[in-house]
Amino acid sequence: MLGNFITRIIILLVGYAYPAYGCYKCVEKKKTEIQELRYWCKYWILVGILTVFERIGDIIVSWFPLYGEIKIALLVCLWYPKSQGISYVYEKLLCPYMLRHELNIDQGILVLKIRGHSVIVQLLQHGYQWTLQLFRHLQKQFDKKNDRPKSKERHKFMSLR
Repeated sequence: MLGNFITRIIILLVGYAYPAYGCYKCVEKKKTEIQELRYWCKYWILVGILTVFERIGDIIVSWFPLYGEIKIALLVCLWYPKSQGISYVYEKLLCPYMLRHELNIDQGILVLKIRGHSVIVQLLQHGYQWTLQLFRHLQKQFDKKNDRPKSKERHKFMSLR
């Protein structure tokens, strides 16, 4: 078993840096082939989805022996051209699922956009009200602090007369 730190570095290099460089080279070619672009698009779609599930799944299965090493092997299997891992996972698993559920996913995204907008507006309104209350409280504290020396000075002045 590799250490957690080393595993994360390898995952970043093998799963993100190397494929990002391959994608860069593909995009910057004088004559880019559509198949190569589709290959990298498929890769990044799957990596995006896997990253979302990884954040949730790591809590549940990170204790599994060789979990980090399995993730490294999966990422290499996906981008390594001879394994055809990206084509298999995308065309046999992801694409059929997405086609069956595309309408539901689109509706869910629309609902999240609408609700997200109203939640953001509410958070901004509450944040604004909270900030005003905080400044009013601070102003009162500041006024009380500045009034005390004046009243003490008046008291001293009155007692001197």
